[in-house]
Amino acid sequence: MKKHCNIPVFVPHLGCPHACVFCDQRAISGHGDLSLDTAREEIGRILSSLSPDTEREIAFFGGSFTCVERERMLALCRLGREYIQSGEVSALRCSTRPDGIDGEVLAILKEYGFSTIELGVQSVSDRVLAACRRGHTFADTERACRLVREAGFSLVGQMMIGLPAADPESELATARFLCEAGASAARVYPTVVFRGTALWEETAEGRYRPLSLEEAIGRTASVLDVFDRAGVPVIRVGLCEGEGLRAAAAGPNDPALGERAMSRLFLCRAREALDPLSPAGKDLEIGVARGALSRMIGRGRENILALKRIYNSKNVKVIENSFLRGYNIKVKIV
Repeated sequence: MKKHCNIPVFVPHLGCPHACVFCDQRAISGHGDLSLDTAREEIGRILSSLSPDTEREIAFFGGSFTCVERERMLALCRLGREYIQSGEVSALRCSTRPDGIDGEVLAILKEYGFSTIELGVQSVSDRVLAACRRGHTFADTERACRLVREAGFSLVGQMMIGLPAADPESELATARFLCEAGASAARVYPTVVFRGTALWEETAEGRYRPLSLEEAIGRTASVLDVFDRAGVPVIRVGLCEGEGLRAAAAGPNDPALGERAMSRLFLCRAREALDPLSPAGKDLEIGVARGALSRMIGRGRENILALKRIYNSKNVKVIENSFLRGYNIKVKIV
Protein backbone atom coordinates (compact mmCIF):
# COMPACT_ATOMS: atom_id res chain seq x y z
CA MET A 1 0.00 0.00 0.00
CA LYS A 2 1.29 3.44 -0.95
CA LYS A 3 2.55 5.53 1.96
CA HIS A 4 0.47 8.66 2.65
CA CYS A 5 1.74 11.96 4.04
CA ASN A 6 -0.18 15.04 5.09
CA ILE A 7 1.90 18.18 4.64
CA PRO A 8 0.61 20.42 7.44
CA VAL A 9 0.15 24.16 6.98
CA PHE A 10 -0.95 25.59 10.32
CA VAL A 11 -3.52 28.38 10.22
CA PRO A 12 -3.54 29.22 13.95
CA HIS A 13 -6.83 30.69 15.15
CA LEU A 14 -7.14 32.82 12.02
CA GLY A 15 -10.79 33.70 11.50
CA CYS A 16 -12.14 31.47 14.27
CA PRO A 17 -15.27 33.24 15.54
CA HIS A 18 -15.07 31.87 19.08
CA ALA A 19 -12.53 31.31 21.84
CA CYS A 20 -13.29 27.84 23.19
CA VAL A 21 -12.30 27.39 26.83
CA PHE A 22 -9.64 24.81 26.00
CA CYS A 23 -8.12 26.50 22.94
CA ASP A 24 -4.63 27.97 22.62
CA GLN A 25 -3.79 27.39 18.98
CA ARG A 26 -0.72 29.62 19.13
CA ALA A 27 0.85 27.38 21.77
CA ILE A 28 -0.20 24.23 19.92
CA SER A 29 1.02 25.26 16.46
CA GLY A 30 3.95 27.38 17.50
CA HIS A 31 2.83 30.19 15.17
CA GLY A 32 0.93 33.39 15.78
CA ASP A 33 0.27 34.20 12.13
CA LEU A 34 0.81 32.79 8.65
CA SER A 35 2.11 34.27 5.41
CA LEU A 36 2.02 32.69 1.96
CA ASP A 37 5.82 32.78 1.82
CA THR A 38 6.02 30.93 5.13
CA ALA A 39 3.51 28.34 3.93
CA ARG A 40 5.34 27.86 0.64
CA GLU A 41 8.66 27.47 2.43
CA GLU A 42 7.28 24.84 4.81
CA ILE A 43 5.56 22.89 2.03
CA GLY A 44 8.76 22.88 -0.02
CA ARG A 45 10.83 21.72 2.93
CA ILE A 46 8.58 18.73 3.59
CA LEU A 47 8.17 17.83 -0.09
CA SER A 48 11.94 17.66 -0.51
CA SER A 49 12.16 15.08 2.28
CA LEU A 50 9.58 12.66 0.83
CA SER A 51 10.25 9.70 -1.40
CA PRO A 52 8.75 9.93 -4.92
CA ASP A 53 6.27 7.09 -4.30
CA THR A 54 4.65 8.83 -1.30
CA GLU A 55 1.09 10.03 -1.77
CA ARG A 56 0.97 13.64 -0.58
CA GLU A 57 -1.79 16.00 0.53
CA ILE A 58 -1.47 19.57 1.76
CA ALA A 59 -3.44 19.89 5.00
CA PHE A 60 -4.56 23.28 6.32
CA PHE A 61 -4.69 22.52 10.03
CA GLY A 62 -4.57 24.31 13.36
CA GLY A 63 -7.54 26.65 13.01
CA SER A 64 -10.93 26.90 11.39
CA PHE A 65 -9.87 27.15 7.75
CA THR A 66 -13.27 27.98 6.29
CA CYS A 67 -13.77 30.80 8.83
CA VAL A 68 -10.60 32.58 7.72
CA GLU A 69 -11.15 35.96 6.05
CA ARG A 70 -12.30 34.98 2.57
CA GLU A 71 -9.52 36.53 0.48
CA ARG A 72 -6.84 34.98 2.67
CA MET A 73 -8.58 31.61 2.51
CA LEU A 74 -8.76 31.85 -1.30
CA ALA A 75 -5.07 32.79 -1.46
CA LEU A 76 -4.21 29.64 0.49
CA CYS A 77 -6.53 27.62 -1.76
CA ARG A 78 -4.73 28.97 -4.83
CA LEU A 79 -1.39 28.11 -3.27
CA GLY A 80 -2.54 24.55 -2.66
CA ARG A 81 -3.89 24.20 -6.18
CA GLU A 82 -0.49 25.17 -7.60
CA TYR A 83 0.98 22.03 -6.07
CA ILE A 84 -1.87 19.88 -7.41
CA GLN A 85 -1.36 21.27 -10.91
CA SER A 86 2.39 20.65 -10.71
CA GLY A 87 1.72 17.04 -9.68
CA GLU A 88 3.60 17.43 -6.40
CA VAL A 89 0.50 16.68 -4.30
CA SER A 90 -2.67 14.76 -5.09
CA ALA A 91 -5.22 16.77 -3.10
CA LEU A 92 -5.88 19.23 -0.28
CA ARG A 93 -7.60 18.84 3.08
CA CYS A 94 -8.54 21.20 5.87
CA SER A 95 -9.86 21.26 9.40
CA THR A 96 -12.75 23.50 10.42
CA ARG A 97 -15.74 23.93 12.68
CA PRO A 98 -19.24 22.55 12.03
CA ASP A 99 -20.64 26.09 11.81
CA GLY A 100 -17.98 26.97 9.24
CA ILE A 101 -19.62 24.72 6.64
CA ASP A 102 -22.24 25.73 4.09
CA GLY A 103 -22.95 25.13 0.40
CA GLU A 104 -20.88 28.08 -0.81
CA VAL A 105 -17.81 27.04 1.20
CA LEU A 106 -18.04 23.44 0.00
CA ALA A 107 -18.28 24.60 -3.63
CA ILE A 108 -15.09 26.64 -3.18
CA LEU A 109 -13.22 23.75 -1.60
CA LYS A 110 -14.34 21.42 -4.38
CA GLU A 111 -13.17 23.89 -7.04
CA TYR A 112 -9.67 24.11 -5.59
CA GLY A 113 -9.08 20.38 -5.18
CA PHE A 114 -9.95 19.60 -1.57
CA SER A 115 -10.93 15.98 -1.03
CA THR A 116 -11.14 15.68 2.78
CA ILE A 117 -12.69 17.88 5.45
CA GLU A 118 -11.85 17.33 9.10
CA LEU A 119 -14.60 18.59 11.39
CA GLY A 120 -13.90 19.55 14.99
CA VAL A 121 -17.02 17.91 16.36
CA GLN A 122 -15.55 17.54 19.89
CA SER A 123 -18.89 16.44 21.46
CA VAL A 124 -22.49 15.73 20.50
CA SER A 125 -23.74 16.97 23.87
CA ASP A 126 -25.20 20.48 23.79
CA ARG A 127 -24.43 20.72 27.50
CA VAL A 128 -20.73 20.06 26.81
CA LEU A 129 -20.65 22.39 23.81
CA ALA A 130 -22.14 25.20 25.92
CA ALA A 131 -19.68 24.57 28.76
CA CYS A 132 -16.83 24.79 26.25
CA ARG A 133 -18.25 27.99 24.69
CA ARG A 134 -18.14 26.40 21.25
CA GLY A 135 -20.74 28.80 19.85
CA HIS A 136 -22.71 26.12 18.00
CA THR A 137 -25.01 23.22 18.80
CA PHE A 138 -25.18 19.55 17.90
CA ALA A 139 -27.75 20.45 15.24
CA ASP A 140 -25.01 22.42 13.46
CA THR A 141 -22.75 19.37 13.67
CA GLU A 142 -25.38 17.05 12.19
CA ARG A 143 -26.02 19.48 9.35
CA ALA A 144 -22.31 19.98 8.59
CA CYS A 145 -21.56 16.24 8.50
CA ARG A 146 -24.49 15.67 6.15
CA LEU A 147 -23.47 18.50 3.81
CA VAL A 148 -19.84 17.34 3.70
CA ARG A 149 -20.81 13.78 2.80
CA GLU A 150 -23.48 14.84 0.27
CA ALA A 151 -20.92 17.06 -1.47
CA GLY A 152 -18.66 14.04 -1.98
CA PHE A 153 -15.89 14.86 0.49
CA SER A 154 -14.29 12.38 2.85
CA LEU A 155 -15.24 13.26 6.42
CA VAL A 156 -12.77 12.97 9.29
CA GLY A 157 -14.24 13.56 12.72
CA GLN A 158 -12.26 15.08 15.56
CA MET A 159 -13.48 14.55 19.13
CA MET A 160 -12.19 15.26 22.62
CA ILE A 161 -12.10 13.32 25.88
CA GLY A 162 -12.53 14.95 29.28
CA LEU A 163 -14.11 18.24 28.23
CA PRO A 164 -16.00 20.34 30.80
CA ALA A 165 -19.39 18.72 31.59
CA ALA A 166 -18.43 15.59 29.60
CA ASP A 167 -18.69 12.06 30.93
CA PRO A 168 -17.92 8.61 29.46
CA GLU A 169 -21.47 8.27 28.11
CA SER A 170 -21.36 11.52 26.14
CA GLU A 171 -17.96 10.56 24.71
CA LEU A 172 -19.20 7.17 23.58
CA ALA A 173 -22.23 8.88 22.02
CA THR A 174 -19.89 11.21 20.11
CA ALA A 175 -17.87 8.30 18.75
CA ARG A 176 -21.02 6.43 17.73
CA PHE A 177 -22.39 9.53 15.98
CA LEU A 178 -19.21 9.96 13.92
CA CYS A 179 -19.41 6.34 12.80
CA GLU A 180 -23.07 6.71 11.85
CA ALA A 181 -22.37 10.02 10.08
CA GLY A 182 -20.07 8.26 7.62
CA ALA A 183 -16.67 9.38 8.91
CA SER A 184 -13.85 7.73 7.00
CA ALA A 185 -11.46 8.29 9.93
CA ALA A 186 -11.28 9.96 13.32
CA ARG A 187 -8.90 11.79 15.63
CA VAL A 188 -9.25 11.61 19.42
CA TYR A 189 -7.78 14.29 21.68
CA PRO A 190 -7.85 14.01 25.48
CA THR A 191 -8.22 17.49 26.95
CA VAL A 192 -5.06 19.14 28.28
CA VAL A 193 -5.05 22.54 29.96
CA PHE A 194 -2.92 25.33 28.47
CA ARG A 195 -1.83 28.29 30.54
CA GLY A 196 -3.71 31.46 29.68
CA THR A 197 -6.90 29.75 28.47
CA ALA A 198 -10.28 30.03 30.13
CA LEU A 199 -9.98 26.37 31.08
CA TRP A 200 -6.75 27.17 32.94
CA GLU A 201 -8.65 29.75 34.98
CA GLU A 202 -11.48 27.28 35.64
CA THR A 203 -8.92 24.70 36.78
CA ALA A 204 -7.20 27.17 39.10
CA GLU A 205 -10.57 28.11 40.62
CA GLY A 206 -11.60 24.46 41.07
CA ARG A 207 -14.48 24.66 38.58
CA TYR A 208 -12.84 22.14 36.24
CA ARG A 209 -10.93 19.01 37.19
CA PRO A 210 -8.62 17.67 34.47
CA LEU A 211 -8.67 13.94 33.89
CA SER A 212 -5.90 11.94 35.49
CA LEU A 213 -3.69 10.03 33.10
CA GLU A 214 -5.35 6.77 34.15
CA GLU A 215 -8.85 8.18 33.52
CA ALA A 216 -7.81 9.51 30.12
CA ILE A 217 -6.32 6.17 29.11
CA GLY A 218 -9.47 4.28 30.08
CA ARG A 219 -11.94 6.69 28.48
CA THR A 220 -9.88 6.96 25.31
CA ALA A 221 -9.69 3.17 25.05
CA SER A 222 -13.49 3.00 25.28
CA VAL A 223 -14.03 5.30 22.29
CA LEU A 224 -11.29 3.50 20.34
CA ASP A 225 -13.34 0.35 20.85
CA VAL A 226 -16.41 2.02 19.29
CA PHE A 227 -14.46 3.18 16.24
CA ASP A 228 -12.73 -0.16 15.78
CA ARG A 229 -15.95 -2.17 15.89
CA ALA A 230 -17.44 0.19 13.28
CA GLY A 231 -14.39 -0.14 11.02
CA VAL A 232 -13.45 3.56 11.34
CA PRO A 233 -9.67 4.00 11.63
CA VAL A 234 -8.38 6.38 14.29
CA ILE A 235 -5.50 8.22 12.65
CA ARG A 236 -4.35 10.16 15.71
CA VAL A 237 -4.77 9.86 19.47
CA GLY A 238 -3.63 12.83 21.55
CA LEU A 239 -1.26 15.67 20.87
CA CYS A 240 2.38 14.96 20.18
CA GLU A 241 5.26 16.91 21.74
CA GLY A 242 5.54 19.06 18.65
CA GLU A 243 1.91 20.16 19.10
CA GLY A 244 2.46 22.01 22.35
CA LEU A 245 2.44 19.35 25.08
CA ARG A 246 5.43 21.01 26.71
CA ALA A 247 3.28 24.12 27.14
CA ALA A 248 0.46 22.19 28.85
CA ALA A 249 -0.16 23.31 32.42
CA ALA A 250 -2.37 20.42 33.56
CA GLY A 251 -4.16 17.33 32.36
CA PRO A 252 -3.11 14.02 30.78
CA ASN A 253 -0.17 15.38 28.78
CA ASP A 254 1.79 12.14 28.37
CA PRO A 255 3.05 11.93 24.75
CA ALA A 256 2.59 8.14 24.98
CA LEU A 257 -1.08 8.44 25.94
CA GLY A 258 -2.24 7.18 22.55
CA GLU A 259 -0.10 4.07 22.71
CA ARG A 260 -1.21 3.39 26.25
CA ALA A 261 -4.91 3.74 25.34
CA MET A 262 -4.45 1.31 22.43
CA SER A 263 -2.69 -1.08 24.79
CA ARG A 264 -5.57 -0.80 27.26
CA LEU A 265 -8.03 -1.72 24.53
CA PHE A 266 -6.02 -4.86 23.79
CA LEU A 267 -6.24 -5.77 27.48
CA CYS A 268 -10.01 -5.25 27.42
CA ARG A 269 -10.35 -7.42 24.33
CA ALA A 270 -8.26 -10.16 25.95
CA ARG A 271 -10.44 -10.15 29.07
CA GLU A 272 -13.58 -10.17 26.95
CA ALA A 273 -12.36 -13.31 25.18
CA LEU A 274 -10.98 -15.07 28.27
CA ASP A 275 -13.70 -14.51 30.86
CA PRO A 276 -16.19 -17.01 29.35
CA LEU A 277 -13.47 -19.69 29.26
CA SER A 278 -12.87 -19.78 33.03
CA PRO A 279 -9.08 -19.92 32.61
CA ALA A 280 -8.18 -19.56 36.31
CA GLY A 281 -4.78 -21.09 37.07
CA LYS A 282 -4.10 -21.99 33.42
CA ASP A 283 -1.36 -20.80 31.08
CA LEU A 284 -2.59 -18.46 28.36
CA GLU A 285 -1.65 -17.81 24.75
CA ILE A 286 -2.90 -14.67 23.01
CA GLY A 287 -2.64 -14.15 19.27
CA VAL A 288 -2.55 -10.64 17.85
CA ALA A 289 -2.05 -9.03 14.45
CA ARG A 290 1.44 -8.52 13.08
CA GLY A 291 2.99 -5.43 14.65
CA ALA A 292 0.69 -5.48 17.68
CA LEU A 293 2.89 -7.46 20.08
CA SER A 294 4.13 -4.48 22.09
CA ARG A 295 0.64 -3.03 22.47
CA MET A 296 -0.77 -6.32 23.72
CA ILE A 297 2.15 -6.77 26.12
CA GLY A 298 1.77 -3.23 27.42
CA ARG A 299 4.12 -0.65 28.83
CA GLY A 300 6.44 -2.33 31.32
CA ARG A 301 4.57 -5.58 30.54
CA GLU A 302 1.58 -4.14 32.40
CA ASN A 303 -1.00 -6.13 30.40
CA ILE A 304 0.84 -9.41 30.95
CA LEU A 305 1.10 -8.71 34.68
CA ALA A 306 -2.60 -7.78 34.82
CA LEU A 307 -3.67 -10.98 33.07
CA LYS A 308 -1.49 -13.10 35.35
CA ARG A 309 -3.03 -11.44 38.39
CA ILE A 310 -6.64 -11.60 37.16
CA TYR A 311 -6.52 -15.26 36.08
CA ASN A 312 -3.86 -16.51 38.49
CA SER A 313 -1.82 -17.64 35.49
CA LYS A 314 1.89 -18.42 35.69
CA ASN A 315 2.57 -17.91 32.00
CA VAL A 316 0.98 -15.56 29.44
CA LYS A 317 2.44 -15.77 25.95
CA VAL A 318 1.69 -13.32 23.14
CA ILE A 319 2.26 -14.38 19.52
CA GLU A 320 1.66 -12.77 16.13
CA ASN A 321 -1.05 -14.21 13.91
CA SER A 322 -1.00 -13.18 10.25
CA PHE A 323 -4.76 -13.78 9.94
CA LEU A 324 -5.69 -11.21 12.59
CA ARG A 325 -6.25 -7.51 11.97
CA GLY A 326 -6.55 -4.42 14.18
CA TYR A 327 -7.54 -5.15 17.76
CA ASN A 328 -8.87 -8.63 17.00
CA ILE A 329 -7.26 -11.33 19.10
CA LYS A 330 -7.35 -15.09 19.46
CA VAL A 331 -6.93 -16.73 22.86
CA LYS A 332 -5.90 -20.24 23.75
CA ILE A 333 -5.76 -22.08 27.10
CA VAL A 334 -2.55 -24.12 27.27
